[in-house]
Amino acid sequence: METLTHDSRLLADNPLGDPARRTIGVYLPPGYDGKRRFPTVTVLTGFTGTGMSLLNSTPWEPNLATRMDRLITDGKARPAILIMPDCFTRYGGSQYADSPALGRYQSYIVDEIVPAVEAQFRCIAAPEGRAVVGKSSGGHGALSLVMDRPGVFSAAGSHAGDAAFATSYSRDFPSVLLQLEKRGGIAGFLTWFEAQVTKPSSSIEVMSHLCCAAAWSPTTGPYGFGQGFELPFKPHTGELVPEVFARWLAFDPVERVADPAVQGHLGALRALYLDAGRSDEYFLQLGARQLSARLTAANIPHLYEEFDGGHRGIQHRYDRSLAVLTEALARA
Repeated sequence: METLTHDSRLLADNPLGDPARRTIGVYLPPGYDGKRRFPTVTVLTGFTGTGMSLLNSTPWEPNLATRMDRLITDGKARPAILIMPDCFTRYGGSQYADSPALGRYQSYIVDEIVPAVEAQFRCIAAPEGRAVVGKSSGGHGALSLVMDRPGVFSAAGSHAGDAAFATSYSRDFPSVLLQLEKRGGIAGFLTWFEAQVTKPSSSIEVMSHLCCAAAWSPTTGPYGFGQGFELPFKPHTGELVPEVFARWLAFDPVERVADPAVQGHLGALRALYLDAGRSDEYFLQLGARQLSARLTAANIPHLYEEFDGGHRGIQHRYDRSLAVLTEALARA
C-alpha cells in the first residue's frame, strides 16, 4: 500500500469548506517493480466512506488490499493497481457528481486523481487499462462515470448501486420529512446533526437524502449550510414535487439507459458487471433487475448476479467484480 497526498485545484473552492487536500490509497500488486505497467481499478466507497476506509480491518473479513492479494495469489484476479479516492463531504458523500452545492467530485476523479496516480506509478494510462467499481452510492458513481465520461474507463462494476429511485428513495421521503420537521427544518437538522458526538442511524438516512438533493437538485446559492438545494417533496404535507423529482430521475441509471448516447457509451465497454443482494434493505435488487432488463433490451452486454444478503456487509462481492474487471483489462 502507498498513500498519495493530493492538493486538489477543483475542490479548493467547494461550498461546504471541505478540505481540498485529500489522501488517496494506492494498492500496488505483487510483482510491481517500477518497470512493468499495470491496469488500474478505481474503487468508490458508499455513503459515509472515504477511500482509506476500504483498508479498515474487521473481524473475519479481509480489507480490500488483503482481499486483492488473495485473489491474485489464488489466480482469481489479474494483477492491477487499485485507486481509492476520498470524496467525503460534510453531507456524508458526494454521489460522485459535479454540483455547485457540493463541489466537482466527478471531475476531481477523472481530471485529477486518475492522472495523478498515473503520473506517479507505472500504470497503463489509457482507457483500455482503466476500470471503475463501487458499492451503493459508489456503484452509482461508477455507472455515472462511464455514462458521463466516455473514453476514460473501459470496464465498470456496481454492487447494489443506487437505481430505480421511485422505488429505492421515494419510500423514505415521509420519514425524512418528519425527522427534518422535528429538528426545525433542514438548517436546524444540520446544526443538530453536527453537534451529535455519535450519529444515530436514522439521522444518517436523512443526511443521505440531503446529500442526494445537494448533488441532484441544487438551486442558486447560497450554498453550504445556507443549503442551496431543494428536496423532491413538500414540507408539512410530504407531497411529491414532480419537477424536482424529475431532476433526481435524470441521474437514475435505469432512466438514463433510454438515452442513445448512454447506450453507446455502455456498449463500448469491455465489461459491465452488476449485482445486488436478494434481501437489500433499500430494494436495490429491484433497481438492478430493472437496469439489467433495460440493458438487455438495448443489446448492451453485461453480467448481472444476485446473491444471498442485504445491503451491508457485502464487501466479499468485490471478489467477483475484481475478477471480472481485471480479466477484461488483461485483454487490453
